[in-house]
Amino acid sequence: MLSALTLADRPEFAVTAVACRADHTRWSEPEARDDYRMVLVRRGRFRRWADGADTDLDSTVAYLGAPGEEERFAHPSGGDTCTSVRFEPWLWEGLAGGMTVYVDARVDLAHRRLLAAADGGDIDYALTEELLRLVAVAAGQPPERPRPADRALVAAAREAIIERAPEAARLCSLARLLTVSPYRLSRVFSQEMRVSLTRYRNRVRIGQVMDRLEEGESSLADLAADLGFADQAHLTRTVREHLEHTPSALRRLLAGGAPFRRSVV
Repeated sequence: MLSALTLADRPEFAVTAVACRADHTRWSEPEARDDYRMVLVRRGRFRRWADGADTDLDSTVAYLGAPGEEERFAHPSGGDTCTSVRFEPWLWEGLAGGMTVYVDARVDLAHRRLLAAADGGDIDYALTEELLRLVAVAAGQPPERPRPADRALVAAAREAIIERAPEAARLCSLARLLTVSPYRLSRVFSQEMRVSLTRYRNRVRIGQVMDRLEEGESSLADLAADLGFADQAHLTRTVREHLEHTPSALRRLLAGGAPFRRSVV
């Protein structure tokens, strides 16, 4: 029996938790997928046959699948639980499918951080960056050398975020706007600014939260929706992470300083 729970779903990628309770030792019927994907085992183990070769997969070995591959699966040791990441090939420059990946401790940590980000609710930045980090680490993507255009790229990304360009609502659409891969944008931004795109965007949004609270915004739910947070709880977590205050406490702090600000010319 196979069950799947979608943790995140966007046009460019999807993250799914898959549980298989089968104990069949024979190979399944052949099947072909039409997507690029990485599958990492969380618990248990199973076997995969593709392109004439079979592989034992467990928490130390993952695989990258490519469209058109004919696959068979066997579960000689019982069930397993996995994380399946489906992605568009343009997300990662030069990524090749049809290979197994050794899951060292760094990849394991990146996998766990991806799942934690899925629980956090910020799919379009925090989870996206963790997903890019996972695939880069797993595939052995080397660090990029700085390019002369990097500073201009970062400046354009900052402008889009600050000006609330519609494309800046998601990392992938922001990268498409700037005509670079999401992986390159994330890496260059972190190298140039010494802070991740996710944290930078949240820093900008926290400033917008304070602006709105100063202006008398009363509904935190509306504020969260307007600024692109997953929900009010996500807004509260982000504000507390950056300022060590809840939005309600922040409102009181800002209200207390309002008379002084109005007196300044």
